[in-house]
Amino acid sequence: MSLIADLAFVLHTRPWRETSLQVELLTAGHGRIGVVARGVQGPKRHVLRAALQPLQALRFEAMQRGELARLVSAEALDTAPRLSGDAALSAFYVNELVLRLAQRQDPAPELFQAYAQVRARLAGAESLSWTLRRFERDLLQAMGLGFDLDNDGQGEPIDPAARYVLEPEHGPRRLVLDRGAADRRGAATGRALLSLAADTLPTAEDLGSLRLALRAVLSHHLGPRGLKSWDMAAQLRPPAR
Repeated sequence: MSLIADLAFVLHTRPWRETSLQVELLTAGHGRIGVVARGVQGPKRHVLRAALQPLQALRFEAMQRGELARLVSAEALDTAPRLSGDAALSAFYVNELVLRLAQRQDPAPELFQAYAQVRARLAGAESLSWTLRRFERDLLQAMGLGFDLDNDGQGEPIDPAARYVLEPEHGPRRLVLDRGAADRRGAATGRALLSLAADTLPTAEDLGSLRLALRAVLSHHLGPRGLKSWDMAAQLRPPAR
């Protein structure tokens, strides 16, 4: 049994037995970990429950015991962003991505930093689509799954005027149009890839081309089971992702 003392963001909580919660945390030094917060459902534990809401930044201590640790203490470090509408759905998507792709107890300081940035951006005035595309890029990079966006899989510089399919194992592949009739759905513009590489906001058309291109990469790494947030977005109005 070992003591974990760290900074973290809350990704997800769910009831555990009668009065407890199982909480998934993204920590600064230990990666994603699962903890059990015992006895937090009573009327006198509302302060602790509030510190265990998704998106909350906190300082905590826990005793590691097997796969799940036992939460000893937790202190909120700020007020979690209060989001609604598309921003709330986007936050759910971000948390779900991290839960599915980040392995437990695998330190990922770059992912922790990327999460801190997207959390702040979701509460700001930045385009949600651009916020999510940047996080998807950063998450893939932090997990060792990213690729060069300035050059294609053959090492050739990205052509701003061309379109590219993103192949998970090889990177951008230039789309060859068959007499102009090829389906461009799922292919990103070269301008969009270069903008994403430079972290510069692209035009609305180019930004829109990144969504399905990056989703194909994420779907590959997620496997046959998609994301609940994708299903939810499909049932609502056209989402900002």
